[in-house]
Amino acid sequence: MKKLTDIYLRSLKPTTKRQKSLREDGLYVMVMPNGSKLWRYGYSFSGKETTLSLGSYPDISLALARERRDEARKLVAVGVNPAEQRREARAAAAAAVEHTFAAVVERWKGDELASTSESYCNNISRMLERDVLPYIGAQTVDSIKARDLVTLLDRIRERGVDETARRARAIVGQIIRYAIRRGIAENDPTQALRGERRIKPVRHFPAYTDPADVSKLMRAIYNYKGTPEVRAALKLSALAFQRPGEIRTMQWPHIDLEKAEWRYVVSKTQTAHIVPLAKQVVEILRDLHPLTGHQLGLKPGTPHYVFPSPKSSKLRPLSENAVRSALRTMGFTNDDVTPHGFRAMARSLLAERGWRVDAIERQLAHKAAGPLGAAYDRAAFLDERRRMMQDWADYLDALREDRDAAALCAA
Repeated sequence: MKKLTDIYLRSLKPTTKRQKSLREDGLYVMVMPNGSKLWRYGYSFSGKETTLSLGSYPDISLALARERRDEARKLVAVGVNPAEQRREARAAAAAAVEHTFAAVVERWKGDELASTSESYCNNISRMLERDVLPYIGAQTVDSIKARDLVTLLDRIRERGVDETARRARAIVGQIIRYAIRRGIAENDPTQALRGERRIKPVRHFPAYTDPADVSKLMRAIYNYKGTPEVRAALKLSALAFQRPGEIRTMQWPHIDLEKAEWRYVVSKTQTAHIVPLAKQVVEILRDLHPLTGHQLGLKPGTPHYVFPSPKSSKLRPLSENAVRSALRTMGFTNDDVTPHGFRAMARSLLAERGWRVDAIERQLAHKAAGPLGAAYDRAAFLDERRRMMQDWADYLDALREDRDAAALCAA
């Protein structure tokens, strides 16, 4: 039997057609027209001639090619087709990559977060990228154990952010259950963590609730020298006290200036909501309309934002940090007031002025507690809320102008 040698293999020259070298127990080299030399192992399995690729020469040496051939021969001897085994191994490896937690996260985001707000999706993505994926992203979903999650969550809690840990556990559970529904995993390890007795911290947004502080804040807002869009967004944040994300994504088609109403679907709860607009708010929007209220350059179906980003030719809403940055520019720190703090400010002071809690909660777009919560009525207390919103705007004006706010007629 002839033996392959390096001298012989190096002497093989390409031609216009593929050519085979001599065989050594089924091992040979296929010389390609481009000069490459590819190892092949030819064998018979179930009565059919089959070929197995073993790499290229000289990257795969003659000695290593012989070892690979011998391993394949042993498989054939015990009734295993080495070519089929390789295909199955590659398929398993590809499936393992597709079934990593990181890969499933991308599928979950595409399927489950598509209908949520951009802000919510971005917040979840940032949390996963910062606190979860670096530690379990490369694991297959079905290999993640409860102890892996305990280690991950403890690492988050060490930073003193228990609420982030609670949220991470909830989101990881959602992703794993998504994988179970799609046959990628079978068990949810987050269920084993449900017995942990950890107090969920109440998150309080910094807010001014002293009339003297509110007076100072409102004067600063009305004296702010920023862009018209940000100035108007600041004023509406205080006067309408809706969630910051709803303010910045406010759209002209949702506003009826004649009826003095803003109707939209709350991103957080997916419920329809009505915001009665005080005369001051209508005036602010009328002043802004010549600047952002025309649809010039917008394609049909494109959101028509009241507060478009100055950097996107009206195609995107104002940055989520625009109002926060304006507050910082005016000298208010994160410990003083935040964009979300306008809601706490309104809730506290409106209650002090005698307005009913139910009307305030509806105006904040909070669902009713108890069995009526699911049957939330967007028009509940609407007449009362119209009067309340006008009273709130008049009250803020009085504070800003140093008039006797207490003399105003409230509830």
